[in-house]
Amino acid sequence: MAQLVKLQDYISRYQIDLSRYPTQFVRLKKIQWDRIKQQWTSGETIPQWEQIEEQEEGKESKKTFSLFNKFKFKKNVIQGNEAVEEAFDELMNRDDEIPEEETTLFFEPKLVYHPKTIEELKRVFVDQFFNFQIKWASSTTREKSYVDPKFLRDNLLRNMLQWLPDSFLVFYYPIIKVKKAPVELDIVLLTPTECLCITVVEHENQAVYVGDGDRFWTKKVGKSSGKILNPLIQLNRMETIVSKIFAESDVEIPIRKVLLSRNGFFDYPGAIYNVQFVDKREFAKWMQHLRHYSSPMKHVQMRAAKAILQTVQTTSFNRDIWNVEKDLE
Repeated sequence: MAQLVKLQDYISRYQIDLSRYPTQFVRLKKIQWDRIKQQWTSGETIPQWEQIEEQEEGKESKKTFSLFNKFKFKKNVIQGNEAVEEAFDELMNRDDEIPEEETTLFFEPKLVYHPKTIEELKRVFVDQFFNFQIKWASSTTREKSYVDPKFLRDNLLRNMLQWLPDSFLVFYYPIIKVKKAPVELDIVLLTPTECLCITVVEHENQAVYVGDGDRFWTKKVGKSSGKILNPLIQLNRMETIVSKIFAESDVEIPIRKVLLSRNGFFDYPGAIYNVQFVDKREFAKWMQHLRHYSSPMKHVQMRAAKAILQTVQTTSFNRDIWNVEKDLE
């Protein structure tokens, strides 16, 4: 279950304390899973799911919570259930001790119905945790950002967060400042050993992208064809920007470029150095390979994340303003 460090230009708690929140996030997941599993095993009557709202830091103890608005639970079918369950087991069976920490945002799951199997319980927990991750990635003690609902429906974001190890740090279309000008990158995935710059090319289902030009490629769908801008231009631009950020912060970590399409196919003559083409035929295998990374977080990975976070643009609102606006609705 990878960690969403930065989502577009939303406020991120990782910007405040990158050394604290990664371990806190893992600990929170483990504690809440152990609790809900114990309730399910004992056959306790479990009320509706509830979201826990954060209280001001320094004013709450670990056992003091305030209830946030209850939200409706809708059971969703998760694609790739087997991969989700394996990733879940890998996280929850960790033997390393996670240090005791206080937190300002809590996830306390409660079920609206009683799953029949432990596998079903896992899927429900992981699926609901995705909603918490979006909240976690767009708020701090004092600030919040308005989240576009499209991210709650984003299957690629959901798959990455649910399938990949918790040692992976995800920057999802972050907006950074380049010479004071905002620039939106695509997906930056920091693993313990490398940085993946990922550009997604997804139009019509079964589309074939033919790399037959420097400026434009041909897109074929059935018997029709058209031109699209060469996606390698954006991918190379992103890699150049990230490389410069790392160089300015003296961060030495390998950067690899990935051109990704889950619903289409790439037809590119030959090969390009340091670029991996991952299309519909290779996506599941590629994700499975990433999921089997067993390395814990590395110091260079954290330095790389910090370097990017120092350049991001942030749009957020003070919680007091947020609450006033809600009262006026």
